[in-house]
Amino acid sequence: MQLARVILFTGQLEAMGKFYGETLGLKQVTNEKGWREFAAGGARIAVHSGPSPPGRKGPKIVFYAKDFAALRQTLVARGASFGKVRQGPTFCLCDGKAPNGNPIQLSDR
Repeated sequence: MQLARVILFTGQLEAMGKFYGETLGLKQVTNEKGWREFAAGGARIAVHSGPSPPGRKGPKIVFYAKDFAALRQTLVARGASFGKVRQGPTFCLCDGKAPNGNPIQLSDR
């Protein structure tokens, strides 16, 4: 398991994009509607348009796993709590929470 990205929710997508890209000088690697991603060492900082989902606070920390299903199973057996697995054509992920309520996610992308 390795840190993949930290997702920051914001109502100021353009300003945040300029800050991470131009001010901090991070290379922008994704530019999609409502979503910008910047390379930050071995991980990425993602800026997501809109507020944090209800009941969540703080940034979402995303962990990458090549074998997503095996890692999820291992972490659940250790007591971690994750929601429903969501699968798309290019990804598989699930959301969870740290003990203090901060959101985490497992992803194979």
